[in-house]
Amino acid sequence: MHRRDVQVAWAFVIGLWCAMIFVAIATWDLAPSGGARVLLLISGAVILIFNTAAILAMLRHYREDRDFMYGLDIKFLDEARGGK
Repeated sequence: MHRRDVQVAWAFVIGLWCAMIFVAIATWDLAPSGGARVLLLISGAVILIFNTAAILAMLRHYREDRDFMYGLDIKFLDEARGGK
């Protein structure tokens, strides 16, 4: 379960980067001036950096508490199977 959650988190990070790059390229000509383009690029970079850092922190927390978190999931799944 942990491996799948890590893969999904990385997929979200990659998807976010691809989406932001696509939006930056697709809207480049809509910016009214060079200064606006620079401001938009810096803002987008800050968003990417903070979101990527947040997901990395989440993954680090998952790694630290994985036995507790996934142990509860496995316990409840086993109980659900036993109740059928």
